[in-house]
Amino acid sequence: MKKVKILTIILAVLLISMIGFFGIYTQVQNRMENQIKDYSYAMDIKGVRSIVLEVSDSTETKIKDSEGKEVEDADSLTDEEITEKGYVKEEIPVNSEESKNLDNYKKAKEIIENRLNLLGVDNYIIKFNEENGNILLETTENEQINDVLNVITTTGKFEITDSNTKEVLFNNEDIKSATVTSSQEEDGTTIYLQLDLTEEGSQKLEKIKNEAQENQVEPETTEENNSTENEGTDEDSTEKTGKATFDGQNINDVSFLEQTNTKRLRIAIGDKSTSTTTLNNNANEASYIAFMVNTKNLPLTYDLEGNQYILSEITNEQIQIGMYIALGIILIGMIILIIKYKLSGLLTAISYIGFIAAFMLTIRYTNVILSLEGILSIAMILLLNYYLVMKLLKKSYKMDTYKEFFIKILPIIILTIVFCFVNWAPISSFAMVAFWGILLMAIYNIIITSNLIKIKEGKEN
Repeated sequence: MKKVKILTIILAVLLISMIGFFGIYTQVQNRMENQIKDYSYAMDIKGVRSIVLEVSDSTETKIKDSEGKEVEDADSLTDEEITEKGYVKEEIPVNSEESKNLDNYKKAKEIIENRLNLLGVDNYIIKFNEENGNILLETTENEQINDVLNVITTTGKFEITDSNTKEVLFNNEDIKSATVTSSQEEDGTTIYLQLDLTEEGSQKLEKIKNEAQENQVEPETTEENNSTENEGTDEDSTEKTGKATFDGQNINDVSFLEQTNTKRLRIAIGDKSTSTTTLNNNANEASYIAFMVNTKNLPLTYDLEGNQYILSEITNEQIQIGMYIALGIILIGMIILIIKYKLSGLLTAISYIGFIAAFMLTIRYTNVILSLEGILSIAMILLLNYYLVMKLLKKSYKMDTYKEFFIKILPIIILTIVFCFVNWAPISSFAMVAFWGILLMAIYNIIITSNLIKIKEGKEN
């Protein structure tokens, strides 16, 4: 029975070791992919993506009529046609001189930081120049880099303008939050961008709806008298509609009479469809706009002026050499345990290997960022665990041994907890690795190592 218990524990340790060291592979399309989460590396190991944003000095061309109103769809007009119609071209800066101030620079930095955090980018350094508002972002090279570039360079300006007067009816300040919804009918599904409005925005929508409903009644009461008079007067139509835009790009038209709740606006993204591909594209577009609206719009427009990858000073060859040295030290330690304590040493050596695998998995799934200091912390934990194992073999597997051990390393535990709250990547990495290592050391050895020694000694007795 005791042999069965020992074999069961050993098999569990071997399973943990196989997963920790080699992973779990499944077939994805025509390739095998490891389903175990990869490590998160700091910039000193993986290299740095350096991104420079500068407050834009560019201008945009606006074509206005004789009354100073902006002319829509004027891009196709030639210079001669513009002159004939009495239109005027104006070059307007995308950032006014009044907007270039310290408050807006700070606000832009905060918004970009918020976007990065919501995107899950937790390893970055962001700096800005207080004099000109330029921003430097340094982050690790990863699969998210294109998403990072999108979220930090998008202004995120959302507007709904009156289709007739071009007056801005709603903007980012009127929106409390944005979500994505859908409506399924027999002939297809429509994806919506749902905007929950602030109190002020809700009041605006209620007023617009009331005006639209009042205007809708007028043609019915004067239909006989004014049927001829109302012909061709689409601009004075009974329904007030709006045009939703995001960073100047048209999203869709908005019918205010169709809004069923004055506390929110629903805007259809794309057309109703039964195509999965089309619906996914519409949903992705709606999700992106909702994400940007929720993080507020940048008070300034930025240009991407720098985007380069800076290699780490640590080469793959140096990492391999370090791994070989570590494996050699671990192997020597295992041999010492086996020679000195024979079967008990062999069992604890197997347990120790399982601890390493479990520790590596813990680091991956607790999203610890590994820097050089974090790797040093791993070495420290492995040495402490080896010392604990030796204590268990020399003295006893009972709880008194654990109490004595953890009292001895109490200063390390206290410093580890304190350093976990330090907002500096090297110290934070060292502390977080140590924290999870010490916690795992207590749990793992009580459950695995102590039980192996206990069962083995019971077998011998």
